[in-house]
Amino acid sequence: MHLEAETMNGFTFSPALGWPVGGALAAIALVLAVVEIVLFVRRRRKASSDETIGATIRRTLMLVIAAIMLLTPSVVTPTTSRAINATDVIVAVDTTGSMAVEDATYGSTEAITRIDAARKAVHDITSAYPNASFAALRFGASGTLDVPLTPDTPAINNWADTLAVEATSVSAGSSLDAPIDQLLLTAKSIREAHPDDAIVLYLITDGEQTSNVTRRTFSSLRQYLNDGFTVGVGSTEGGKIPVIADGVSAADANAADQWVTDPDTGEAGISKMDAQNLKDIADEISGTYVPVNASSALADQVSAKASKQWRTTVTTKKRTRTTAVVWPLAIALAVLLAWEFGAWIATSRRLL
Repeated sequence: MHLEAETMNGFTFSPALGWPVGGALAAIALVLAVVEIVLFVRRRRKASSDETIGATIRRTLMLVIAAIMLLTPSVVTPTTSRAINATDVIVAVDTTGSMAVEDATYGSTEAITRIDAARKAVHDITSAYPNASFAALRFGASGTLDVPLTPDTPAINNWADTLAVEATSVSAGSSLDAPIDQLLLTAKSIREAHPDDAIVLYLITDGEQTSNVTRRTFSSLRQYLNDGFTVGVGSTEGGKIPVIADGVSAADANAADQWVTDPDTGEAGISKMDAQNLKDIADEISGTYVPVNASSALADQVSAKASKQWRTTVTTKKRTRTTAVVWPLAIALAVLLAWEFGAWIATSRRLL
């Protein structure tokens, strides 16, 4: 990764060794160039050296050119093309009311809401697949594709940060098969557009099924997926479900101390993560069940079937490309070195 500075009219210095190392070495070369001149002047006054003005200029120029090369002069050009990894990751996040329960942990013992754990999981997924493409959907009463396939990782992270659970007034309970139709459409369209890509699914949910309707199988997705993970957030002990009003975050809802009531008992309802449902879905997509908790996160859960291939795509977002231009300096330095070597041979012969 090059650190760019002093950009002006498309020209920049971008040290290949980085600014700390490249800058220090360039500074040393410039100091040596100054020392070369100072020594020549002092020796000339004392007539203690046969070094010529031409030799001093030549050696000073070599040091200056070396210093500039260490700073790696480059040109910056705008481009809309980008090389991306041929891995397409579909992220589906549960946003039903139970995802507001504050019984989850993610890489630490701090208790957080399940939706917060899901947000952290999405960030780890995007970090685990650099230069891949992502599609993001949420599901509650139904599945909704919020972000079509894109290599724009910040867009996926921003989407995760804005995820909110459904308001209690519109919640119709949890049905784990709610995202199947949208997942099928999304996976099929990706497979048709990029038949050689590796498609990986991450289904992030608490695994709770409260609907009385029998859950449909996820096995129809296998024809489009190369791999998949069901990610369990929450605890098997469970927690009380807060009442969610429109526009109220899960954290604020928990602080309000108002809970969804179980109609059978008249007490606050308890929602528990259902690991068995998540294991069953993982089996249906020939994938892996991954629970996240205080000691386990998704940072290292990268699919072994991720593609090693790359393809070029054109994006609407303009980016810059930094191209090093050191060959003219290399030619000049080579000429000066050849001159120095020739002068040294000539001097050596005269001294024989």
